[in-house]
Amino acid sequence: MLTHYVGGQPVAAGKAFPVHDPVTGAVIRQVHEADPEVVDRAVRAAREAARDWAAMPVGERAGWMRRLSEGIEARFDDLVAAEIADTGKPLDQTRTLDIPRGIANFRAFAEIAAQRPEDAFHLSGLLSYTVRRPLGVVAVIVPWNLPFLLMTWKLAPALVSGNTVVVKPSEQTPGSAAVFAEICTEAGLPPGVVNIIYGYGSAGQLLVEHPGVDAVTFTGSTRTGTAIMKSVADRVKPISFELGGKNAGLIFEDCDLDKAVEGTVKSVFTNGGQVCLCTERMYVHRSVFEDFCARLAARAQEAQLQPMISAEHREKVLSYYALARSEGAKMLAGGSVPVFGDHRDSGYFVEPTVVTGLSEWSRFNREEIFGPVCHVTPFDSEAEAVDLANGSEYGLAATLWTTNLDRAHRVAQRLEAGLVWVNTWYLRDLRTPFGGVKLSGIGREGGTRSLDFYSEPTTITIKLEQSDA
Repeated sequence: MLTHYVGGQPVAAGKAFPVHDPVTGAVIRQVHEADPEVVDRAVRAAREAARDWAAMPVGERAGWMRRLSEGIEARFDDLVAAEIADTGKPLDQTRTLDIPRGIANFRAFAEIAAQRPEDAFHLSGLLSYTVRRPLGVVAVIVPWNLPFLLMTWKLAPALVSGNTVVVKPSEQTPGSAAVFAEICTEAGLPPGVVNIIYGYGSAGQLLVEHPGVDAVTFTGSTRTGTAIMKSVADRVKPISFELGGKNAGLIFEDCDLDKAVEGTVKSVFTNGGQVCLCTERMYVHRSVFEDFCARLAARAQEAQLQPMISAEHREKVLSYYALARSEGAKMLAGGSVPVFGDHRDSGYFVEPTVVTGLSEWSRFNREEIFGPVCHVTPFDSEAEAVDLANGSEYGLAATLWTTNLDRAHRVAQRLEAGLVWVNTWYLRDLRTPFGGVKLSGIGREGGTRSLDFYSEPTTITIKLEQSDA
């Protein structure tokens, strides 16, 4: 039974709810659900710890970030096991991406914060300079697709900036957060600096609406982000949202087609398509369209099968497969449920799927599916490709594949997306801004942009007396 982590102590309160293994559908753990009393207790613990934590020199807070990274290293295998149990991810992905990125997040933001300069201006007998103050108590709401990676991506800059936090992981993936709570205790982190509560969206709603919460950071669906924005509007709380996507990929006729296919396989099917940065709309120059489709369809049939996070999400993805057929799509690969003949048949798997033949105005091409699927459309000119890619209400990420350097720069700058990859996908420098435009989010995280969100500048101006000496 997982218990909340409040004020440095386990708190067993609230009714229990089950967490299922996506691979088999079996119940793997029971978790306490936060009620209003638990949420209030967590926020009060964070507020009690906030003054001393904010007063600590940034170099000392950076030291705590390094200690937490060392704690993650020491509990590496436990975190891997928790992440795999909750998500059904393959071992190699969890060991080489999810947990190592958690370590990197704490180390990177420790260095960025410790070395960050402030502004100072001297003009006409005046000295103006800025100091940054933490926001206070930050609500951190984490999705289920990359639970540990995205939790640490938010925690590290929030904490090193001097904030205390209340974290609410997804109800479907609480395991790695529970291990992290133990890491905080083992590291000796001051009680109340990190608090973790569990529950469904109702617990998250209680948290973001709590008057003791000063800011909210959220990664998840656009619909939930909209609800949070309405909830915090009356108190004008700062928000940072990384929301949904309907990401586009462009394949030009001059690309290295082998690399483009390989990159597209990764960008469509990684983690069962359950990554906000995955590609769901592919636009391919007509001269290579048939060849690309044949290769991608063949690779889809060979792709590693990964489960959807829940039975409900599997049904959602399958409903879009059915929608594609009803709208007149041609199914090039997949479109159904795989049969294993073993315990996985009770899990939440769907087939990797490639679709073509639909209008850009079809629901299939307008709505985020969040599964291992993409639609492929031909184009005839660079201008048409850019218009097609930009013709979405979302704008998180895009990929383009070309060997023409001028085209790479020209097209990348015209795409309406927060992140654009050229001849690659998913490579990240943690110092660069991360976030989307349009319905894909508000604000940027990464590097000093994260520190900018989790702290506010105060400008101090001093009049300098002129000396006659």
